[in-house]
Amino acid sequence: MELFSFYNVENLFLPDPEPRHKLDPTISGLRNWDERKYKNKLHKIAHVFQLIKEQNDFLPFIIGLSEVSGREVLEDLIQLEPFNSEYGIVHYNSKDERKVDVALLYDKNKVELIDSEAITFFFENNNKNTENYDTTRDVLYSVLKYKDEVINVFTAHLPSKREKDINRPKRIFILNQIRDRILNLVNAGEHVILCGDFNENPDDENLVKILYGNSQEKVLENPFQQLFSTGNYSTFHYKSGLLFDQIMLSESFFKDDGILSFQNAGIFRCEKISSHDKKFEGRPFRTYSGTRYLGGYSDHFPVYVTLGKV
Repeated sequence: MELFSFYNVENLFLPDPEPRHKLDPTISGLRNWDERKYKNKLHKIAHVFQLIKEQNDFLPFIIGLSEVSGREVLEDLIQLEPFNSEYGIVHYNSKDERKVDVALLYDKNKVELIDSEAITFFFENNNKNTENYDTTRDVLYSVLKYKDEVINVFTAHLPSKREKDINRPKRIFILNQIRDRILNLVNAGEHVILCGDFNENPDDENLVKILYGNSQEKVLENPFQQLFSTGNYSTFHYKSGLLFDQIMLSESFFKDDGILSFQNAGIFRCEKISSHDKKFEGRPFRTYSGTRYLGGYSDHFPVYVTLGKV
């Protein structure tokens, strides 16, 4: 049995250097993001996976991450327990304006990295005072080998819904491009996993469309549709529960003859990583609330799927 997980870790930045002037903007955009807070954040994220290990008796063999800034934070993370430098890193610096990327960690004792690619997107910008194009976070494409199975993993963090969802056309474009790649792989009989923070819920039109091929044949399954329909959420916006964090799998994972057959999906909502404030009971214990430092884990819960023979 194996776990595949995805976790939006909320602004994992290196400590900010001391600004020359108090009003100068920081690299992280966070208030007073220093060495102490950075190390606390690393230990908090590592502790989440320790808790996952305690619950399941093993760690996820593949972990998708979002909101990480640079490779160095990942190298610092995997040195800690429970990773103990036994995990490999797949990461590329994207052209995101906030310098946050997606990444993949994998258990080097179980998984071999065959290939990887950063899929970069450019969008026309009509603002004459800036560059003539907009960029966003890359989608990370990784090809991994587990035993005799090759797994194609796409890790995404799609543009946000800020400013009355001005970024929706970008999300549509990115998902259409990824869908074309997925169709080619599925038609060739390959295993595919698409994971990420999609900034859309499982029942949104874009995320329903990506599950189907050109002839309306089912190519991906999204087990998080059922979780969302029964009121299970990975993050919140004001009073609204959201399930933006999802893992979708090709139909090949739903056959009984494979080494990695789908068993179940879930949201890791452990009490220890949940808010201590009764007003926000059942929500993630986040690192910041606006500019106020809380010292928590993340504003998202991790999500996971269990794979393997029963």
